[in-house]
Amino acid sequence: MLQQLTAVALAPWTPSNNGASFGLVEFKSSQLHVLGSSFHGLKLQDGHPHSSAIARIRPGIFICAYKRPNRGHNMKKREILPQNVDIPPILSRKQKKPYPIPLKKIQQAARADKKLAEMGIEKPLEPPKNGLLVPGLIPVAYGVLDAWKVLIRGLAQLLHVVPVHACSECSEVHVAQIGHDIQDCRGPNSGTRRSFHSWIKGSINDVLIPIESYHMYDPYGRRIRHETRFNYDRIPAVVELCIQAGVELPEYPSRRRTEPIRMIGKKVIDMGGYAEEPGPCSSGSSGSVIMELDTHRALERFPAPAEAEVPMIAQQTLNAYEKVKWGVTKLMKKYSVKACGYCSEVHVGPWGHNAKLCGEFKHQWRDGKHGWQDAIVDEVFPPNYVWHVKDPKGPSLKNALKRFYGKAPAVVELCVQAGARVPDKYKPMMRLDIVVPEGEAADLVA
Repeated sequence: MLQQLTAVALAPWTPSNNGASFGLVEFKSSQLHVLGSSFHGLKLQDGHPHSSAIARIRPGIFICAYKRPNRGHNMKKREILPQNVDIPPILSRKQKKPYPIPLKKIQQAARADKKLAEMGIEKPLEPPKNGLLVPGLIPVAYGVLDAWKVLIRGLAQLLHVVPVHACSECSEVHVAQIGHDIQDCRGPNSGTRRSFHSWIKGSINDVLIPIESYHMYDPYGRRIRHETRFNYDRIPAVVELCIQAGVELPEYPSRRRTEPIRMIGKKVIDMGGYAEEPGPCSSGSSGSVIMELDTHRALERFPAPAEAEVPMIAQQTLNAYEKVKWGVTKLMKKYSVKACGYCSEVHVGPWGHNAKLCGEFKHQWRDGKHGWQDAIVDEVFPPNYVWHVKDPKGPSLKNALKRFYGKAPAVVELCVQAGARVPDKYKPMMRLDIVVPEGEAADLVA
């Protein structure tokens, strides 16, 4: 078939030419029909039905191109994990927190409820918005409460082994043998200290920030007033969320409805009557369930573990932390939790309380009342980010190299230094792949 093979230079397949190979071949014009039958689906430039891969450069000479089939089109793309991830920015205390739900959607839902109310149509409510429990979330609530107990016990034991430092002037926490030298203190008189922290020994409340909420026997009953706020107990918000989700605790009873609540707009037309709320709960003994749910005097209740048990306790504590965070996220998708848009106050229930305890930005305009809005998980179960230390026994962190250091939640950093495995989702945040300059290279960092 070939009359003269002038040049054959088939290029190897590369991604740049999409698998195309080229060659210079001379054919007789009478052999084009035979050539066309060997290259299916090709077209010639001179009107031949196979001229897309064979281009005539002069009479009798053509450039042949053959494209190999792409066999990787069904292959999944490799997931590239980021090398470093910044933590969420710290909002200024002189501005309101953003709404977790866009304001436009909130206004649309309010207009829809108002339209139904004007027509005299009841608002459609599903559990738990109508006061009934969600049966599928009851095991989740019990699992969160059990993990919460394991978390408190594990942190109390690890604090006997891993040193934790807290600043006496601000909320900064550092997990290492010595405090860091990063100048980011914003506490009182920080100017006289050139923004260096004033380190003291930390406690479990510095690692696991206590977010408390009022316990209500009937979340849909009478709202807490400023004068009656002392009639209600303050318990961890995670525990109150589990109680309202179905956990039965004799020390903290809760009303369980059998008939749903009926509402028209924002007005409750049938709530099954008001139930008499029990009096304040007693503190109980040190071995009661109440003490297991709180961090108060946890270091005294749990002694230091044996050295061989420290890595196992650290891993159990980290697993409990992840389980609590997962469970709280799942419960908050159904059960209402409110947070103040200006301070750290949290209330578990459909409506916030009326206690005038807010002293943050422009509280005079609100007469001390909280600016309630939907809460997010980090407000109920805050992570409390701290600097990650690759060598806890090494030198302190330097201020000039702070952009090379990563951060992690205080519980995660504490457990990792005690011997737990680093979860994959925290590795980019901790910047484990970033090399920190040392020696002369560190002096050259601007």
